[in-house]
Amino acid sequence: MTQKTVAFFGASTGVGLGALKTCLAAGHSCIALCRNPAKLSAIFDLEKTPNLTIVQGNAHDIAAVSRCLKASETTLVDAIVSTIGGAFIWSKMTLDDAHVCEKGIETLLSALTTLRKSGVVGRPHITAFSTTGMSRFGRDTPVAVTPFYSIVLKVPHLDKRAMEDKLASSGEEYTVVRASLLTDGETEREIRVGIEDPAKGVETKAIGYTISREDAGKWVARNLVARREERFLNKTATITY
Repeated sequence: MTQKTVAFFGASTGVGLGALKTCLAAGHSCIALCRNPAKLSAIFDLEKTPNLTIVQGNAHDIAAVSRCLKASETTLVDAIVSTIGGAFIWSKMTLDDAHVCEKGIETLLSALTTLRKSGVVGRPHITAFSTTGMSRFGRDTPVAVTPFYSIVLKVPHLDKRAMEDKLASSGEEYTVVRASLLTDGETEREIRVGIEDPAKGVETKAIGYTISREDAGKWVARNLVARREERFLNKTATITY
């Protein structure tokens, strides 16, 4: 397997952390942006993890993001995994930042443009983590959870939709991953995958209730970083049990 350099945004917890752990174990060089580096240094023994570089900063700061996107002075990383998101405020049924994902992808795309203008070359594949319940081509969730998605998750979905649309129109190579409701715990359960083309519609459908953060992260690392399966290129992959 070819070793790659991968930039991570949002990898201090959840799906991003699961993907980061899998990539590190496979020997890939990983650069992780973290507002509080202590979160990751508490998880990884940096002396025993030489292929991990932690960069302090915010995913909405173009300078910090740019530092993560360079594999060398003249080349971009091979892959980018973004799993950033906001904290949900149940009392207000909204996010602490209603545009966290939209601003994140705008910053990432602007950073790539700026670096290329300065002479840095490369075309990294971008994985952006999203959620089910947003297909324009029909229902992609079980009927029982449809009201929950449409009412409780309205604000997060608007943010994810804006992120997806900006990425799809960017001209970059990408895959959007929409996951079912996220749970905790690594399992050995089979993951079913659906594929949707943003222009042509559903190619294969996978509808389910849940998937764990750890299993989702492993799936991203194995199918979009290590192998980068062509069937997911510039498309949306839905993952669920």
